[in-house]
Amino acid sequence: MLTVDYDLLDLRPGTTVLDLGCGEGRHAFEAYRRGAHVVAVDWGVPEVETTKRWLGAIAEAGEAPAGARYEVVRGDLRHLPFPDASVDRVMASEVLEHIPDDVAAMTEIARVLKPGGRAVVTVPRYGPERICWALSDAYHANEGGHVRIYRADVLRARLSVAGLVPGRQHHAHALHAPFWWLKCAVGVDRDAAVVRAYHRLLVWDLTRRPLVTRAAEKVLDPLFGKSLVVYADKPAVAQPAAAPEREKTAAAR
Repeated sequence: MLTVDYDLLDLRPGTTVLDLGCGEGRHAFEAYRRGAHVVAVDWGVPEVETTKRWLGAIAEAGEAPAGARYEVVRGDLRHLPFPDASVDRVMASEVLEHIPDDVAAMTEIARVLKPGGRAVVTVPRYGPERICWALSDAYHANEGGHVRIYRADVLRARLSVAGLVPGRQHHAHALHAPFWWLKCAVGVDRDAAVVRAYHRLLVWDLTRRPLVTRAAEKVLDPLFGKSLVVYADKPAVAQPAAAPEREKTAAAR
């Protein structure tokens, strides 16, 4: 399940791309298959090992072009182990909402990007996420859980302060929002029949990609797509960092 639009990211063969907070590697896999030089980064040891194993399997199966390369690194998004202006693209999908000092992470994204480079950030969308928080504390109030809910204007403002220029945005995964509402309503750890049934629908959609669900999600994404996706460029000519604005604390938490 991909959240990033690789065409909007302008990911091409030979592009160096960081996948920050890669998890088990879903975005790294697709970038590798498209011929990129992928560097997947996560703090979790199991995530790093899983991503490395699957990227190796993709390579052995010949599913990536000959020039594609990959590496997997354990690292802290607030202190990335990469030089300034060293990568062409950065992906940070569904990770900033977990980081208390998200401004430091965004500043690091801007630092490692080459001038003219592009980043894409995805976070849970404000409305669907607020419903989840209202229905269940267990959904977010746990170790490593979500520490904030982003409004689009707050996310774009923070990217600007970090030195990036936010551009296009869209929403994704509308069909997944009701699934999480159901889980939160019945209990996130409860194996309820209604949740299992909806999960089977999602698996069917992911594996078969039927026209009916693809069309439904295209219509519903602008209304309640689970994820907000923002693309932002690093100016080709260095610009002074934007003056920090007064935080809209209530909206960002």
